[in-house]
Amino acid sequence: MSLLDVRDLAVSYDGRPAVRGVSFTVEPGEVVAVVGESGSGKTTTAHSIIGLLPRNASLDGGRVLLGENDLATWSPRRMESVRGAQIGLVPQDPSNSLDPVKTVGAQIAEVLRIHKRGDRAAVRRRVVELLTRVGLPDPETRARQYPHELSGGMRQRVLIAIAVALEPRLIIADEPTSALDVTVQRRILDLIDDLRAEFGTAVLLVTHDLGVAASRSDRLVVMKDGRVEEQGPTREILAAPAAAYTGRLLRDAPALSARPFREPVAAEPAIVVRDLVKEFRSGPRAFRAVDGVSFEVPRGTTHALVGESGSGKTTTARMVVRFAEPTSGTVTVAGAPEGRGFRRHVQLVHQNPYGSLDPRQAVADIVEEPLRNFRFGDRAARRARARELLDRVALPEDVLSRRPRELSGGQRQRVAIARALAAGPEVLVLDEAVSALDVTVQAQILDLLEQLQRDLGLTYLFISHDLAVVRQISHTVSVMNKGRIVESGSTRRVFTDPADDYTRELLAAIPEPVR
Repeated sequence: MSLLDVRDLAVSYDGRPAVRGVSFTVEPGEVVAVVGESGSGKTTTAHSIIGLLPRNASLDGGRVLLGENDLATWSPRRMESVRGAQIGLVPQDPSNSLDPVKTVGAQIAEVLRIHKRGDRAAVRRRVVELLTRVGLPDPETRARQYPHELSGGMRQRVLIAIAVALEPRLIIADEPTSALDVTVQRRILDLIDDLRAEFGTAVLLVTHDLGVAASRSDRLVVMKDGRVEEQGPTREILAAPAAAYTGRLLRDAPALSARPFREPVAAEPAIVVRDLVKEFRSGPRAFRAVDGVSFEVPRGTTHALVGESGSGKTTTARMVVRFAEPTSGTVTVAGAPEGRGFRRHVQLVHQNPYGSLDPRQAVADIVEEPLRNFRFGDRAARRARARELLDRVALPEDVLSRRPRELSGGQRQRVAIARALAAGPEVLVLDEAVSALDVTVQAQILDLLEQLQRDLGLTYLFISHDLAVVRQISHTVSVMNKGRIVESGSTRRVFTDPADDYTRELLAAIPEPVR
């Protein structure tokens, strides 16, 4: 008998079907990855299993068998006995999944108290034991801290501690590493593997990251539009996908594709950074976020700054676009005038297409805003330029009248790129510009950026923690760690013959398919 047997599951939101006839099994101790793009139904399926659908959702049909028990027929109150004790949940976002006004120790203890696992002293000992088990240093101190005092990786470890506190038979891990750096991602996935081996726990891994799924799962369930496209052993699907959609996902995943390196180009530098330093002061103390950074970007090429959170790469980018003043050092952008005209020459594309566009404006107003600021033509000329820009980023003209909330994430990022191109810049700084996107949309945006670079001769400074993406998009790369550049060179050389231990650690953390 399977540990979990999902049969013909059907779920709708406000009467609109979201999951349609989904069936799969999870065996004891195995990892099953449910993969697909946003809107495919994978998270809805996972939340259906554990009885955590939102109020506007309804379970319309199917069975959710945990052993011999059909959880689909259980009341919300009865499901409380299953959550934590038999099924643990590791949610997606460690920033929003923990109560900010409770210590992390109190939040782990709550699970133990609800299920009456010992007196106060026993619960306290178990909390420290769990924090130790998930690899948090000084667990007694961590138990007394609040979520904001921990890093993202530490918060995710706390969520894992909560999920495994009662040693459940099944863990549902819903995008457990999507917000984490590549090295932290590897440590979290290693931790889940270790706990699975120790407790014999099965894992249902929900992810849009094909690289993670390929490297960590025994079987794949590929979802699209609420249905299962195909499922089977991971090795077999990677070797010979039966569904065209699966093949496209695998081709688009940077960690799984083997595209040729982009070779460096001999050209005059468009960006020259020399001995850049940025300090932030708190009272008498100064924190040096960027420490003596130097690099050049040849015109018409892409230079990537890579490193973990806190490495200084985004602070460096902000100084390049003059959103922050350096403490010392210089940034020179060839051909860029001083003053207000600088912004016409250099533009920034932000990470989050959901937050970087004004939700109150129509797309036409968003794209035309730089044109109005620089007094480009009359209204008709600006509208014509907006149409041209939308065509350039492969969006239909009818998008002009729509608002950001009516667009997908990929469409929003295309609008953000169109806006950045409006004033005719020569340099774009892209700060994690594809990290919030599904793998297929990400591939489309990367292809678009390459095409724009070829057509317009653009120079890119590309900020990313995703080395698989950097390998695909950049000609040259600088690796940052604790505010310093530890290695720099052509992308081919850095990826195939890294000289620094930190670079090797980053490269080793790129997910590889199971063999």
